[in-house]
Amino acid sequence: MVYLSHYQSPVCPLTLASDGEHLTGLWMDGQKYFLGSLAGCPTEDRPELPALRETAAWLDRYFAGERPDPLSLPLAPAGSGFRRLIWQLLLEIPYGSVTTYGALAEETARRLSRPTMSAQAVGGAVGHNPISIIIPCHRVVGASGSLTGYAGGLEKKIALLTHEGVDVTRFFRPKTGTAL
Repeated sequence: MVYLSHYQSPVCPLTLASDGEHLTGLWMDGQKYFLGSLAGCPTEDRPELPALRETAAWLDRYFAGERPDPLSLPLAPAGSGFRRLIWQLLLEIPYGSVTTYGALAEETARRLSRPTMSAQAVGGAVGHNPISIIIPCHRVVGASGSLTGYAGGLEKKIALLTHEGVDVTRFFRPKTGTAL
């Protein structure tokens, strides 16, 4: 059973998921990979569950301009060891900062004691992050400064980065190549 709650953020409606004890998902409604591996599982709305209440309170604080610690929540994203490593690296990106897929690939290679790592493989793991916003995949940009790849859509990525005080005018949209 997957327990759900819904949250109206300033960016868009969100769906939160729990296994009853942990936060297992947070998706922007309608985003790519919505519900991820949980799609098709039986669900029940249970916003009163502690993990879901705590997450809603965390989101309230985040959208109020605070910097709540993601690790204060009982996070349990389901994924391969590789994906979980990438999601851990995302948690290490400071609020209001960005990094690149290439930098994440270099750090992944270092942690796995490999000479190199594909930025595309890292990008795939970032794109399948099941706990958006809290595990901040919106803080990853292309090496050229492009605002590439966000399952929730580029407008939402821009809104989240702007909320965190990032100057998004230094980035460009890859499809149009025009400045923001």
